[in-house]
Amino acid sequence: MPKLTGGQIIARTLRAYGVDHVAGIPGHGIWSVTDAFLDDASRIPFHQVFHEQSAVHLADGYYRVTGRPMAAVASIGAGASNTVIGLATAFSDSTSVLVITGGPPTHMRGHGLLQELDRNNANDFPKAAEAVSKRHWVATRVEELPFILHRSFNSMLTGRPGPVHVEVPMDVQAESAEVALHDLAARLPVGVPYPDPGAVERAARVLHGARRPVLVVGGGAITADASGEVLALAERWQVPVVTTWNGKGAFPEDHALFAGSVGQTGTIPGNAIAASADVVVAVGCRFTDWSASSYAKGVSFSIPPAKLIHIDIDPHEIGKNYPAEVGIVADAGRALQAVADSLPETAPDRSGYLDELATLQREWEVRLAERRDSDRFPFTSQRPLGALRKALPRDAIIVVGSGNTQGAVKQTFPVYEPRTHLTSGGFSSMGWAVPAAIGAKLGRPDRHVVCVLGDGDFLMTAQEIALCVTGDIPVVFVVQNNSGYMSIRGGQRKLTSRHIGTEFNRPDGEPYSPDFAALGKAFGLRSWRVERPGELEPTLREAIGSGAPALVEVPTDRDAAGPWTPGWWDFPVPAYITDERQEEYRRIRADEQHL
Repeated sequence: MPKLTGGQIIARTLRAYGVDHVAGIPGHGIWSVTDAFLDDASRIPFHQVFHEQSAVHLADGYYRVTGRPMAAVASIGAGASNTVIGLATAFSDSTSVLVITGGPPTHMRGHGLLQELDRNNANDFPKAAEAVSKRHWVATRVEELPFILHRSFNSMLTGRPGPVHVEVPMDVQAESAEVALHDLAARLPVGVPYPDPGAVERAARVLHGARRPVLVVGGGAITADASGEVLALAERWQVPVVTTWNGKGAFPEDHALFAGSVGQTGTIPGNAIAASADVVVAVGCRFTDWSASSYAKGVSFSIPPAKLIHIDIDPHEIGKNYPAEVGIVADAGRALQAVADSLPETAPDRSGYLDELATLQREWEVRLAERRDSDRFPFTSQRPLGALRKALPRDAIIVVGSGNTQGAVKQTFPVYEPRTHLTSGGFSSMGWAVPAAIGAKLGRPDRHVVCVLGDGDFLMTAQEIALCVTGDIPVVFVVQNNSGYMSIRGGQRKLTSRHIGTEFNRPDGEPYSPDFAALGKAFGLRSWRVERPGELEPTLREAIGSGAPALVEVPTDRDAAGPWTPGWWDFPVPAYITDERQEEYRRIRADEQHL
């Protein structure tokens, strides 16, 4: 057996396990790991980011488009702590990322060495990581590393995906031992979980009796590569389909059976069809408050009286927020196929139901056009999205920032294939989109990748656009500039009729904004600022066609910035608000079904 240092064991194992990229900042606490990426036997491209949070987001974006994990590394202390938001985002959205951080040498633990958190317990950072990772480990001996590494990949790649964290003390990285690297293929289970036949039979009976069924597709269906089975069941049994935030892309949005998205910033047809359904088939969906309109009956869902067939890989999610008539713990694709095979050959006549859907869609298109096709300047949030959809091929990947842009894309920008719409759904992290888009382009260099986000979101990790230049990674960034956190301002105004800390203003009250086009040029990107409506689509086409890292600044109206909100979000109204808002809140809250 070869004698290898801890760092060499890690680097060689990652390469053997198919890791193609590593991102991070090589602070002193991780030197003996990052140095091993220079060895011929363990050479992996290393992407030097400018903030450790971004390294995890970059790996997150890579996983979402490829289904394969990428590694992020960080130093001890501050570097490790900066990974927490990235871990939490991946944990919320069930994406697989391997995060490796340095730790105090085992013989120095608890002595308060540089960057150690030791006031309550020696080296307390792993406690922070534990809350935001599927599993975490602290290596104490070099000989442990092969076992820990195959366990970490087993955890990431089986069941419900999620990020894992491994802390490797500096002496464990540097010391050597004779070890055998473990074969990952011999450490992973073969196959996927099949559904219980009895549960499938019950689900088929329930679905067979439905007059107004709906398929609710979440991000788990995309993770399971089950989009084909979703389409097959929908067409076979003539079932309209709605998607959650992370489910967007699981079903082609130009299909006649596509009803739209559900939730607070869902679509009117999506919410109407889902709320009036008598049978709901949920696939890889955990019914978050945003996707379920905070569980208010009749807004996005009505469960009960609707009967729920809930398919998920994780039993934790079944029955959590709604009672399930049938709960199926299984791989999404296998479960859908089994249910479809158990149905009669001929679907019932749903012409009236589908005519209703078509009418809702026509009415929604009229409403969309008001903002999507508007030539007001500064633009609505929706106007650049319409132009962008025309300029991009069907298989292009759009990576979306948090806030108003997130909701506007959900409603206005149609996507047609899985893994072509990426957004930080459950954690809705600002600062996620820029590095995630870079990771997506690393994973799919053959696809156009466009990152659309607001100026507030962009400024959180704007420095990472430098990586596009240093790494020759041609992502196009579309920055919707409305000089502030307008999603937050809109919510504050609705709640209290005033706002604080949301506008970027000069002392005289005039809106303040950096010159984003100049900023892009200063970083080395090809950059434009759109100055009038007629320039929008040609500028986007030029940026996309350049084949180079590019930035397009799009002035966006502060007061025409947001998506529609056909759903509801439970946000308690302060007691000093005594008008109709208080009454409306209490009335709708009384209809919440999750309790």
